Amino acid sequence: MCSLYHISAVFSTDLVKFFLDFIYRLEYILSIKYFEVIFMKSSVSSYSFQKLINAGLDTQFTVIAKAKEYGFDGIEFTDLAVPEGKTEIEYAKEIKAEAERVGIAITGYSVGADLLGGCDGDLDKEIERLKRKVDAAEALGAPIMRHDITFKAPDGYEGYKNLIPRFVRAVRAVTDYAEEKGIRTCTENHGFFSQDSERVVALVNAAERNNFGLQVDMGNFLCVDEDPALAVGRCAPYAFNAHVKDFIFKPGTEDVPGDGFIHTRAGNYIRGTIAGHGVVPIRQCVKALKRVGYDGYLTLEFEGLEDCEYSIKAGLKYINSLI
Repeated sequence: MCSLYHISAVFSTDLVKFFLDFIYRLEYILSIKYFEVIFMKSSVSSYSFQKLINAGLDTQFTVIAKAKEYGFDGIEFTDLAVPEGKTEIEYAKEIKAEAERVGIAITGYSVGADLLGGCDGDLDKEIERLKRKVDAAEALGAPIMRHDITFKAPDGYEGYKNLIPRFVRAVRAVTDYAEEKGIRTCTENHGFFSQDSERVVALVNAAERNNFGLQVDMGNFLCVDEDPALAVGRCAPYAFNAHVKDFIFKPGTEDVPGDGFIHTRAGNYIRGTIAGHGVVPIRQCVKALKRVGYDGYLTLEFEGLEDCEYSIKAGLKYINSLI
């Protein structure tokens, strides 16, 4: 026969368990909302407008107001196409002023680099060239500068692991210089040779600089036939910025699909498309970023064949559904 004490003890234990479970669930829900609503914002790469720019309908300057009009919180720039008669620093200052005028944040500056063949293989010259890009990022008001590592695997037996010491020397020199200006630097999974998640994570860890991280492009992992969700999960702790990019995929066992497709490392076919319309598990990738507390921008990078303006607007709508 149960005593009042036993009944009370059982009731109290169950109540405590219920209360703790409630608190845990509430804490989980609030933590997710915390990252979705308060921190993560939308941005767009100026490269997304490249078809309009190439057609002479826009410039890197005019797309600033357009990005604001569409509803983006920020805009990221790729290498500036400097008008004749101006320096990169002068043009960067003009772009910064325009962004301030329309009320949109400049979220980053992405520049090309080649730490193997750039400046005819002279690494010191390539480092100095990148430092001048840091100066431009400062004039632009960009808090982050992303630079490539290299675009082509070298001949012979120089694999990625063998070349990390060379890459690290350059990465440290550039990021130490940038840190003095309050700018963080990063590289991206880009260029095939430096595109695998294990490679870029190994580089970041070898560099041992808190000021150096990754610009994680969700779609680019498909270029080397890597599962984007697994790759983003591996890279997420090092993310300074995140690119939302989508691809249509066709297996290499099929005939060439047509215009716009490129070969992956394994011979499959991919083509850029509207965010949310392809095979990249973008929502899952965003969850992986949230899980580690990523509080940066989700930056749309569109490079498909579809209508440019429609695709950018549709991409923003999709990003907003994620944040």
